[in-house]
Amino acid sequence: MSPQNATVVTGAAGALGRAVVDEFRSRGAYVVALDRPGDTLDSLAVTGEVQPIAVDLADRTDVATAFEAVDALGMPVGALVALAGGYAGGALSEVDEEALTGLFDTNVGSLLWAAQAAAPRIASAGGGSIVTVGSRTAVTGAAPLVHGTTKAAVVRLTELLAEDLRTQGIRVNSVLPSVIDTPANRSWMDDDMVARAVAPAAIAKVIAFLCSDDAAPVSGALVPVYGDA
Repeated sequence: MSPQNATVVTGAAGALGRAVVDEFRSRGAYVVALDRPGDTLDSLAVTGEVQPIAVDLADRTDVATAFEAVDALGMPVGALVALAGGYAGGALSEVDEEALTGLFDTNVGSLLWAAQAAAPRIASAGGGSIVTVGSRTAVTGAAPLVHGTTKAAVVRLTELLAEDLRTQGIRVNSVLPSVIDTPANRSWMDDDMVARAVAPAAIAKVIAFLCSDDAAPVSGALVPVYGDA
């Protein structure tokens, strides 16, 4: 991760996204923050440090257009941190077409389109890193059916991208959170869960490490970041 290259963060306006933006800024990186349009995204703008770009990350054409806007900034892309995603509960009997399509587009499509746009740019910059966000429930334990399935697809897509992009000098890894300590999650967590939930800033440090030169030998890894949560 070179300070001279841009780090693109999708889902940057979320709780984890904001922590990741702050962590990369603290390391001297220039960050391009991608997310839905709105005041939260706009608030990330820091002259010379963070450039927000509004985009529908589930729309391939819109993502391609957003990356053209990244090109216009005149800075090579050295890393993609693909945080965009969503959550929906529901057992087998409750799944419908809207839930399936919506969560697949949000969790898998957003990663696929961002990686498709970012990979050739990262390769042109001499190589770099992609970090995705899976879930503990993608690999073990009970989970809402569609959410767990789509996050499992993210994990497998990460592994496939790691193999596909290795020869281009691009490393691809995934972090696997469980319960993250966010205001939205605190609205339903009891005191014990709050005590065990993982702070977004702690996960952001792991993500930044995976994008750093110190993680040069690491690709295809699924890194647990759920602590005791």
